[in-house]
Amino acid sequence: MNKENLRQQIIDKLQADHALLLQAAKTAHAAATHEENIPDNKYATLALEASYIAQGQADRANEISSALAQFKQMELKEFNAESSIRLSAVVTLEDDTGQTRTMFLAPAAGGQLLFCQGTEIRVITPDSPLGKKLLGCCCGDVVTMPGDPTREFEIVAVC
Repeated sequence: MNKENLRQQIIDKLQADHALLLQAAKTAHAAATHEENIPDNKYATLALEASYIAQGQADRANEISSALAQFKQMELKEFNAESSIRLSAVVTLEDDTGQTRTMFLAPAAGGQLLFCQGTEIRVITPDSPLGKKLLGCCCGDVVTMPGDPTREFEIVAVC
């Protein structure tokens, strides 16, 4: 599994999201400060609403900027069957029907879907319920899915 490829996919997606949010924040700021949106009575709130949107988009852009920095600094560790799971591990889970799921434990960007060598890989963070369950586990351990304690998965690969 090429973890550098996974990291680059995440960075590319975050950079695209960051650029889009910055542009959206600039547009909302322009709407908030445009002379046609100056309120002429206490019920004219278009400028105020646009300023809230601009602030929210700018805040999200800052979060993405922080995530980008985390990914650029993240050390990509190598794991084997005896290694305990921690940040940068690629973990494959298998249920009792033989279905597998592959996860990449990353510092941010949870929920993103990546593809590497024909495999679908879901990004999870250590703060997520499943990420918390996987931390410290090893190949061969069994974990239950958060929210469904009857559904068990065996950790069949860690790399």
